[in-house]
Amino acid sequence: MPVNWKATLRARFLRRPLDRRSGRRRLLVDEKVAEGEGVRIGELAERLGVNPKTIRYYESIGLVPEPERTASGYRVYDEGDVERLVFIKAAQRLGLALDEVREILALRERGEAPCGYVQALISQEVADLDRRLDELHGLREELVALERRAQDRGGPDGRICGLIEHVRQKSV
Repeated sequence: MPVNWKATLRARFLRRPLDRRSGRRRLLVDEKVAEGEGVRIGELAERLGVNPKTIRYYESIGLVPEPERTASGYRVYDEGDVERLVFIKAAQRLGLALDEVREILALRERGEAPCGYVQALISQEVADLDRRLDELHGLREELVALERRAQDRGGPDGRICGLIEHVRQKSV
């Protein structure tokens, strides 16, 4: 029995939900992927340079809304999801914690400007970096002095390694 393709396509089209804004029929999720309007998790993860588990984790903690799924159960992300994930990765590169990113996103979703909050976070991050740099500078000086001592005298004797034990005794 021959298939009536026109009837099949028309029936499929009519099953599409209406878009409230435009009044036009929306694409079904599988059609979005086929037409390049949606991105599956593997492709998105590759674009972002992360593991798909990372994206699933962001979903599980509420940073990214649960995406639509294909008939086969594959996650399909839209452009808004992609932009949100790019934002999350950029915020992390600046040293912001995921809880802080969540708060930034929540502020924006409530219609508030998050930039004041972000500015305070950045100021705190700069202060933390300065503190860590001071600690690293002190550690570097201690290691250079230890290196010189080891070259000059071979370092103090100890049960395991006098160079390290000397540092431990000094700090206790």
